[in-house]
Amino acid sequence: MRLTSAGSAWSPAESRKLFFQRQFRTPAVSRRRSGLAMIQRQLGMLVAAAALCLTAICTLARPARVTSTQEPSAEKSPLDYEYFKTKVEPIFLKKRGEHARCYACHSQNESFFHLQRMAPGSTTWTEEQSRLNFRSVSHLVTPGDTDGSVLLLHPLAPEAGGDSFHSGGRQFESKDDPDWKTMAAWVGMAKPGN
Repeated sequence: MRLTSAGSAWSPAESRKLFFQRQFRTPAVSRRRSGLAMIQRQLGMLVAAAALCLTAICTLARPARVTSTQEPSAEKSPLDYEYFKTKVEPIFLKKRGEHARCYACHSQNESFFHLQRMAPGSTTWTEEQSRLNFRSVSHLVTPGDTDGSVLLLHPLAPEAGGDSFHSGGRQFESKDDPDWKTMAAWVGMAKPGN
């Protein structure tokens, strides 16, 4: 019998058992533990990389606020700003049947079509806000092309030639709607390339 460092006795059979455990089993268990630790580290790195990618995608997908130096002003646009301000912009505030006003959603989100939030209690936009709205809406218009302008097609019912989905519902059931005609007239009067 041998004595351990703690003073207890080992039999030769226990000695061989401990020898084999140390030589063969312990490293395998240790390798399994280190393998699990490596997998956990890799999984953690993968989750971190996925979070970073998602953050990058969300940042790139969100439209940036555009300053007036980056875009042509209303005076240089082929679209008529005064017509927009007096006839088109009020349509965005109008309640249309069971649907929400355009303003209700498009002033709250950061979508490509973003309307400025009005001051509490206000019923119209300021001049500066109207110009920002004009810039936002102008991105959705192909001057002179009523059949290719997103502003006209997206809220139009599919049966009338509109997009298949608009989360705000079908604001216009047909191209005969007076408000749709007003917006179409604004788009149609613009000359491409001016």
